[in-house]
Amino acid sequence: MKSTYPKNPFVVGRYISDEYFCDRKEETLFLNKQMRNGRNVALISPRRLGKSGLIHHFFNQPDVQSDFNTFFVDIYATNSLQEFVYLLGKEIYSQLKPQSTIWKEKFFQIVSSLRAGFKLDATTGLPGFDIGIGEIQAPHTTLDEIFAYIEESDKPCIIAIDEFQQIGEYAEENVEALLRTKIQQCRQAQFIFAGSKRHLMSNMFLSPAKPFYQSAISMGLEPIPKDVYTDFAVQQFESHKKNLQREVAETIWNNFNGYTWFVQMLMNELFALTDEGTTCTTDMIETAKQNVIITQENSYKDLLARLPQKQKIILQAIAKEGLARNITSAKFIKKYNLNSASSVQAAVKILLKNDILTHDNDAFRIYDYFLAEWIVSNY
Repeated sequence: MKSTYPKNPFVVGRYISDEYFCDRKEETLFLNKQMRNGRNVALISPRRLGKSGLIHHFFNQPDVQSDFNTFFVDIYATNSLQEFVYLLGKEIYSQLKPQSTIWKEKFFQIVSSLRAGFKLDATTGLPGFDIGIGEIQAPHTTLDEIFAYIEESDKPCIIAIDEFQQIGEYAEENVEALLRTKIQQCRQAQFIFAGSKRHLMSNMFLSPAKPFYQSAISMGLEPIPKDVYTDFAVQQFESHKKNLQREVAETIWNNFNGYTWFVQMLMNELFALTDEGTTCTTDMIETAKQNVIITQENSYKDLLARLPQKQKIILQAIAKEGLARNITSAKFIKKYNLNSASSVQAAVKILLKNDILTHDNDAFRIYDYFLAEWIVSNY
Protein backbone atom coordinates (compact mmCIF):
# COMPACT_ATOMS: atom_id res chain seq x y z
CA MET A 1 0.00 0.00 0.00
CA LYS A 2 1.29 3.45 -0.90
CA SER A 3 2.15 5.52 2.16
CA THR A 4 0.43 8.87 2.72
CA TYR A 5 3.38 10.04 4.84
CA PRO A 6 4.04 13.62 3.72
CA LYS A 7 7.48 15.06 3.14
CA ASN A 8 6.29 18.19 4.91
CA PRO A 9 4.25 17.60 8.10
CA PHE A 10 2.68 21.07 8.06
CA VAL A 11 -0.18 20.07 5.79
CA VAL A 12 -2.16 22.88 4.15
CA GLY A 13 -5.61 22.62 2.62
CA ARG A 14 -6.35 18.96 3.33
CA TYR A 15 -6.59 16.43 6.12
CA ILE A 16 -4.30 13.40 6.22
CA SER A 17 -4.43 11.82 9.67
CA ASP A 18 -4.36 12.46 13.41
CA GLU A 19 -0.56 12.61 13.32
CA TYR A 20 -0.56 15.85 11.33
CA PHE A 21 -3.55 17.43 13.03
CA CYS A 22 -3.08 19.73 15.99
CA ASP A 23 -5.27 19.43 19.08
CA ARG A 24 -9.05 20.14 18.81
CA LYS A 25 -9.59 17.32 21.32
CA GLU A 26 -12.42 19.03 23.19
CA GLU A 27 -14.13 20.10 19.98
CA THR A 28 -13.91 16.55 18.60
CA LEU A 29 -15.44 15.12 21.76
CA PHE A 30 -18.18 17.76 21.66
CA LEU A 31 -19.15 16.80 18.10
CA ASN A 32 -19.11 13.12 19.00
CA LYS A 33 -21.38 13.70 21.98
CA GLN A 34 -23.89 15.78 20.04
CA MET A 35 -24.11 13.36 17.12
CA ARG A 36 -24.59 10.36 19.39
CA ASN A 37 -27.32 12.18 21.28
CA GLY A 38 -29.29 13.04 18.17
CA ARG A 39 -28.45 16.76 18.06
CA ASN A 40 -27.53 18.68 14.94
CA VAL A 41 -24.68 21.19 15.27
CA ALA A 42 -24.22 24.64 13.72
CA LEU A 43 -20.44 25.09 13.60
CA ILE A 44 -19.80 28.80 13.14
CA SER A 45 -16.31 30.21 12.73
CA PRO A 46 -14.32 32.48 10.42
CA ARG A 47 -12.75 30.92 7.33
CA ARG A 48 -9.22 29.52 7.60
CA LEU A 49 -9.60 28.75 11.29
CA GLY A 50 -9.87 25.01 10.70
CA LYS A 51 -13.55 24.06 10.81
CA SER A 52 -13.34 21.80 7.74
CA GLY A 53 -10.23 20.13 9.13
CA LEU A 54 -12.01 19.58 12.43
CA ILE A 55 -14.92 17.86 10.69
CA HIS A 56 -12.62 15.57 8.71
CA HIS A 57 -10.67 14.83 11.89
CA PHE A 58 -13.90 13.95 13.69
CA PHE A 59 -14.97 11.72 10.81
CA ASN A 60 -11.58 9.98 10.95
CA GLN A 61 -12.01 8.80 14.55
CA PRO A 62 -12.20 4.96 14.67
CA ASP A 63 -15.46 4.84 16.64
CA VAL A 64 -17.11 7.31 14.25
CA GLN A 65 -15.97 5.34 11.21
CA SER A 66 -17.31 2.09 12.65
CA ASP A 67 -20.65 3.46 13.89
CA PHE A 68 -21.64 5.95 11.15
CA ASN A 69 -21.66 6.61 7.44
CA THR A 70 -20.10 10.07 7.06
CA PHE A 71 -20.46 12.59 4.24
CA PHE A 72 -18.90 16.02 3.69
CA VAL A 73 -20.34 18.49 1.17
CA ASP A 74 -18.79 21.91 0.52
CA ILE A 75 -21.40 24.19 -1.06
CA TYR A 76 -19.34 27.40 -1.03
CA ALA A 77 -19.38 27.68 -4.84
CA THR A 78 -23.03 26.73 -5.35
CA ASN A 79 -25.74 29.14 -6.48
CA SER A 80 -28.82 26.95 -6.75
CA LEU A 81 -30.72 24.03 -5.28
CA GLN A 82 -29.81 22.11 -8.42
CA GLU A 83 -26.09 22.40 -7.61
CA PHE A 84 -26.71 21.52 -3.96
CA VAL A 85 -28.57 18.35 -4.91
CA TYR A 86 -25.86 17.43 -7.41
CA LEU A 87 -23.05 17.73 -4.85
CA LEU A 88 -24.99 15.90 -2.14
CA GLY A 89 -25.81 13.00 -4.46
CA LYS A 90 -22.26 12.84 -5.78
CA GLU A 91 -20.73 12.82 -2.29
CA ILE A 92 -23.01 10.05 -1.07
CA TYR A 93 -22.31 7.85 -4.06
CA SER A 94 -18.55 8.60 -4.00
CA GLN A 95 -18.31 7.45 -0.38
CA LEU A 96 -20.28 4.29 -1.14
CA LYS A 97 -18.46 3.39 -4.35
CA PRO A 98 -15.61 1.42 -2.68
CA GLN A 99 -18.10 -0.56 -0.58
CA SER A 100 -19.87 -3.77 -1.52
CA THR A 101 -23.07 -3.39 0.46
CA ILE A 102 -26.77 -3.79 -0.09
CA TRP A 103 -27.14 -0.11 0.78
CA LYS A 104 -24.92 0.81 -2.15
CA GLU A 105 -27.04 -1.26 -4.52
CA LYS A 106 -30.19 0.49 -3.32
CA PHE A 107 -28.82 3.83 -4.49
CA PHE A 108 -29.77 3.08 -8.09
CA GLN A 109 -33.17 1.76 -7.08
CA ILE A 110 -34.23 4.69 -4.89
CA VAL A 111 -32.57 7.68 -6.59
CA SER A 112 -34.33 6.83 -9.82
CA SER A 113 -34.33 10.35 -11.26
CA LEU A 114 -30.55 10.07 -11.74
CA ARG A 115 -30.56 6.54 -13.09
CA ALA A 116 -30.35 7.61 -16.71
CA GLY A 117 -27.22 9.60 -15.96
CA PHE A 118 -25.25 6.70 -14.54
CA LYS A 119 -22.80 5.10 -16.93
CA LEU A 120 -20.99 1.79 -16.70
CA ASP A 121 -17.26 1.89 -16.07
CA ALA A 122 -15.48 0.35 -19.05
CA THR A 123 -13.01 -1.45 -16.78
CA THR A 124 -15.10 -2.68 -13.87
CA GLY A 125 -18.52 -2.81 -15.50
CA LEU A 126 -19.97 -1.02 -12.49
CA PRO A 127 -22.14 2.11 -12.71
CA GLY A 128 -20.50 5.43 -11.84
CA PHE A 129 -21.69 8.93 -10.97
CA ASP A 130 -20.83 10.43 -14.33
CA ILE A 131 -23.52 13.05 -14.76
CA GLY A 132 -23.54 16.79 -15.15
CA ILE A 133 -25.40 19.34 -13.08
CA GLY A 134 -27.68 20.03 -16.01
CA GLU A 135 -28.94 16.44 -15.96
CA ILE A 136 -30.72 17.13 -12.66
CA GLN A 137 -33.96 18.27 -14.21
CA ALA A 138 -36.14 18.10 -11.09
CA PRO A 139 -34.01 18.95 -8.04
CA HIS A 140 -36.96 18.75 -5.63
CA THR A 141 -37.69 15.20 -6.77
CA THR A 142 -34.05 14.13 -6.62
CA LEU A 143 -33.71 15.67 -3.15
CA ASP A 144 -36.74 13.68 -1.99
CA GLU A 145 -35.13 10.51 -3.34
CA ILE A 146 -31.78 11.23 -1.68
CA PHE A 147 -33.42 11.71 1.70
CA ALA A 148 -35.50 8.58 1.16
CA TYR A 149 -32.26 6.77 0.41
CA ILE A 150 -30.62 8.09 3.58
CA GLU A 151 -33.53 6.63 5.54
CA GLU A 152 -32.57 3.20 4.13
CA SER A 153 -29.00 3.50 5.43
CA ASP A 154 -27.42 0.41 6.95
CA LYS A 155 -26.20 2.54 9.87
CA PRO A 156 -26.72 6.12 11.10
CA CYS A 157 -25.35 8.90 8.92
CA ILE A 158 -23.59 12.15 9.71
CA ILE A 159 -23.82 14.73 6.93
CA ALA A 160 -21.61 17.82 7.18
CA ILE A 161 -22.52 20.73 4.92
CA ASP A 162 -19.75 23.31 4.74
CA GLU A 163 -20.50 27.00 4.08
CA PHE A 164 -24.14 26.27 4.80
CA GLN A 165 -25.11 29.96 4.79
CA GLN A 166 -24.80 29.81 1.00
CA ILE A 167 -28.32 28.35 0.71
CA GLY A 168 -29.63 31.80 1.62
CA GLU A 169 -28.21 33.09 -1.68
CA TYR A 170 -29.94 30.55 -3.92
CA ALA A 171 -32.17 31.83 -6.71
CA GLU A 172 -35.02 29.51 -5.74
CA GLU A 173 -37.42 30.63 -3.04
CA ASN A 174 -37.95 28.88 0.30
CA VAL A 175 -34.86 26.63 0.07
CA GLU A 176 -34.25 27.04 3.80
CA ALA A 177 -37.79 25.93 4.60
CA LEU A 178 -37.55 23.01 2.17
CA LEU A 179 -34.28 21.71 3.65
CA ARG A 180 -35.49 22.27 7.21
CA THR A 181 -38.52 20.10 6.54
CA LYS A 182 -36.45 17.33 4.93
CA ILE A 183 -33.87 17.36 7.72
CA GLN A 184 -36.51 17.43 10.45
CA GLN A 185 -38.15 14.35 8.97
CA CYS A 186 -34.85 12.50 8.57
CA ARG A 187 -34.51 9.93 11.36
CA GLN A 188 -31.35 8.20 10.14
CA ALA A 189 -28.99 11.18 9.94
CA GLN A 190 -27.54 13.97 12.02
CA PHE A 191 -26.20 17.13 10.45
CA ILE A 192 -23.27 19.47 10.98
CA PHE A 193 -24.01 22.87 9.44
CA ALA A 194 -20.67 24.65 9.12
CA GLY A 195 -20.43 28.30 8.11
CA SER A 196 -17.92 31.14 8.05
CA LYS A 197 -20.21 34.16 7.70
CA ARG A 198 -21.11 34.55 11.32
CA HIS A 199 -23.88 37.12 11.00
CA LEU A 200 -25.67 35.05 8.33
CA MET A 201 -25.26 31.78 10.24
CA SER A 202 -26.34 33.35 13.53
CA ASN A 203 -29.41 34.86 11.89
CA MET A 204 -30.24 31.53 10.27
CA PHE A 205 -30.14 29.52 13.51
CA LEU A 206 -30.96 32.11 16.18
CA SER A 207 -33.70 34.19 14.58
CA PRO A 208 -37.27 33.06 15.42
CA ALA A 209 -38.36 34.12 11.95
CA LYS A 210 -36.03 31.66 10.18
CA PRO A 211 -36.86 28.00 9.38
CA PHE A 212 -33.70 26.63 11.07
CA TYR A 213 -34.38 28.46 14.34
CA GLN A 214 -33.29 26.31 17.31
CA SER A 215 -32.73 23.31 15.06
CA ALA A 216 -29.07 22.88 16.02
CA ILE A 217 -26.66 23.32 18.91
CA SER A 218 -24.42 26.31 18.16
CA MET A 219 -20.68 25.74 18.35
CA GLY A 220 -17.97 28.34 17.88
CA LEU A 221 -14.34 27.74 17.03
CA GLU A 222 -11.44 29.60 18.59
CA PRO A 223 -7.78 29.55 17.52
CA ILE A 224 -5.73 26.64 18.78
CA PRO A 225 -3.96 27.87 21.96
CA LYS A 226 -0.52 29.25 21.20
CA ASP A 227 1.36 26.96 23.60
CA VAL A 228 -0.43 23.90 22.24
CA TYR A 229 0.39 24.79 18.65
CA THR A 230 3.99 25.61 19.55
CA ASP A 231 4.43 22.17 21.17
CA PHE A 232 2.95 20.59 18.04
CA ALA A 233 5.28 22.52 15.71
CA VAL A 234 8.40 21.70 17.73
CA GLN A 235 7.44 18.01 17.78
CA GLN A 236 6.90 17.92 14.01
CA PHE A 237 10.36 19.39 13.39
CA GLU A 238 11.99 16.99 15.84
CA SER A 239 10.28 13.95 14.31
CA HIS A 240 11.96 14.87 11.02
CA LYS A 241 15.41 15.42 12.60
CA LYS A 242 15.16 19.18 12.54
CA ASN A 243 14.97 21.76 15.32
CA LEU A 244 12.66 24.71 15.84
CA GLN A 245 13.06 27.65 18.18
CA ARG A 246 9.83 27.97 20.15
CA GLU A 247 9.93 31.71 19.54
CA VAL A 248 9.44 31.09 15.81
CA ALA A 249 6.09 29.32 16.23
CA GLU A 250 4.98 31.85 18.87
CA THR A 251 5.84 34.80 16.62
CA ILE A 252 3.96 33.34 13.66
CA TRP A 253 0.93 32.53 15.82
CA ASN A 254 0.91 36.17 16.99
CA ASN A 255 1.31 37.54 13.45
CA PHE A 256 -1.78 35.69 12.24
CA ASN A 257 -3.80 35.73 15.47
CA GLY A 258 -3.77 31.94 15.49
CA TYR A 259 -5.64 31.52 12.19
CA THR A 260 -4.71 27.96 11.35
CA TRP A 261 -4.34 28.10 7.57
CA PHE A 262 -1.98 31.08 7.57
CA VAL A 263 0.09 29.72 10.47
CA GLN A 264 0.38 26.33 8.77
CA MET A 265 1.29 27.87 5.43
CA LEU A 266 4.20 29.78 6.89
CA MET A 267 5.35 26.85 9.02
CA ASN A 268 5.22 24.68 5.89
CA GLU A 269 7.61 27.08 4.13
CA LEU A 270 9.90 27.34 7.17
CA PHE A 271 10.10 23.56 7.38
CA ALA A 272 11.08 23.46 3.69
CA LEU A 273 13.81 26.05 4.31
CA THR A 274 15.30 24.15 7.25
CA ASP A 275 17.84 21.45 6.43
CA GLU A 276 17.97 18.20 8.37
CA GLY A 277 20.09 18.58 11.49
CA THR A 278 19.77 22.37 11.58
CA THR A 279 17.59 24.80 13.53
CA CYS A 280 14.82 27.05 12.26
CA THR A 281 15.29 30.52 13.77
CA THR A 282 13.35 33.77 13.84
CA ASP A 283 15.58 35.41 11.23
CA MET A 284 14.13 32.97 8.67
CA ILE A 285 10.54 34.17 9.10
CA GLU A 286 10.71 37.12 6.72
CA THR A 287 12.27 35.02 3.94
CA ALA A 288 9.57 32.38 4.37
CA LYS A 289 6.83 35.01 4.32
CA GLN A 290 8.13 36.58 1.10
CA ASN A 291 8.40 33.13 -0.51
CA VAL A 292 4.75 32.47 0.25
CA ILE A 293 3.66 35.88 -1.01
CA ILE A 294 5.59 35.41 -4.27
CA THR A 295 3.68 32.20 -4.99
CA GLN A 296 0.40 34.14 -4.64
CA GLU A 297 1.50 37.35 -6.39
CA ASN A 298 -0.16 36.68 -9.75
CA SER A 299 -3.51 35.92 -8.14
CA TYR A 300 -3.22 39.10 -6.06
CA LYS A 301 -2.53 41.15 -9.19
CA ASP A 302 -5.54 39.59 -10.92
CA LEU A 303 -7.74 40.32 -7.90
CA LEU A 304 -6.83 44.00 -7.78
CA ALA A 305 -7.12 44.33 -11.55
CA ARG A 306 -10.76 43.20 -11.36
CA LEU A 307 -11.71 45.59 -8.56
CA PRO A 308 -13.35 48.96 -9.32
CA GLN A 309 -11.18 51.91 -8.39
CA LYS A 310 -13.19 52.84 -5.27
CA GLN A 311 -12.90 49.33 -3.85
CA LYS A 312 -9.21 49.18 -4.67
CA ILE A 313 -8.49 52.48 -2.88
CA ILE A 314 -10.37 51.51 0.29
CA LEU A 315 -8.62 48.12 0.26
CA GLN A 316 -5.24 49.83 0.12
CA ALA A 317 -6.22 52.12 2.98
CA ILE A 318 -7.32 49.25 5.20
CA ALA A 319 -4.17 47.28 4.34
CA LYS A 320 -2.01 50.17 5.55
CA GLU A 321 -4.02 50.47 8.76
CA GLY A 322 -3.85 46.74 9.50
CA LEU A 323 -6.92 47.00 11.68
CA ALA A 324 -9.05 49.88 10.42
CA ARG A 325 -11.56 51.54 12.74
CA ASN A 326 -13.95 54.43 12.12
CA ILE A 327 -13.51 54.08 8.36
CA THR A 328 -16.33 56.53 7.61
CA SER A 329 -14.93 59.24 9.86
CA ALA A 330 -13.70 62.51 8.37
CA LYS A 331 -10.22 61.78 9.75
CA PHE A 332 -9.92 58.40 8.00
CA ILE A 333 -11.38 59.72 4.73
CA LYS A 334 -8.98 62.68 4.70
CA LYS A 335 -5.96 60.56 5.61
CA TYR A 336 -6.41 58.31 2.57
CA ASN A 337 -7.99 60.80 0.15
CA LEU A 338 -11.22 58.83 -0.03
CA ASN A 339 -14.56 60.04 -1.33
CA SER A 340 -17.64 60.37 0.84
CA ALA A 341 -18.58 58.18 3.78
CA SER A 342 -21.41 56.69 1.73
CA SER A 343 -19.03 55.61 -1.05
CA VAL A 344 -16.73 54.00 1.55
CA GLN A 345 -19.67 52.11 3.03
CA ALA A 346 -20.77 50.90 -0.42
CA ALA A 347 -17.29 49.67 -1.33
CA VAL A 348 -16.77 47.94 2.01
CA LYS A 349 -20.14 46.20 1.77
CA ILE A 350 -19.11 44.54 -1.50
CA LEU A 351 -15.62 43.66 -0.24
CA LEU A 352 -17.16 42.01 2.81
CA LYS A 353 -19.63 40.05 0.70
CA ASN A 354 -16.80 38.77 -1.49
CA ASP A 355 -14.74 37.71 1.56
CA ILE A 356 -11.91 40.11 0.72
CA LEU A 357 -12.48 42.03 3.94
CA THR A 358 -13.59 40.73 7.31
CA HIS A 359 -15.02 42.58 10.29
CA ASP A 360 -13.53 41.60 13.65
CA ASN A 361 -15.25 43.26 16.58
CA ASP A 362 -15.07 46.97 15.78
CA ALA A 363 -12.32 46.81 13.14
CA PHE A 364 -12.02 45.92 9.47
CA ARG A 365 -9.05 44.04 8.06
CA ILE A 366 -8.11 42.26 4.86
CA TYR A 367 -9.07 38.62 5.25
CA ASP A 368 -5.88 37.27 3.62
CA TYR A 369 -2.94 38.34 5.77
CA PHE A 370 -0.49 37.69 2.94
CA LEU A 371 -2.54 39.84 0.55
CA ALA A 372 -2.49 42.66 3.08
CA GLU A 373 1.31 42.53 3.31
CA TRP A 374 1.63 42.40 -0.48
CA ILE A 375 -0.55 45.49 -0.88
CA VAL A 376 1.42 47.43 1.74
CA SER A 377 4.68 46.51 -0.02
CA ASN A 378 3.48 47.44 -3.49
CA TYR A 379 1.19 50.46 -3.02
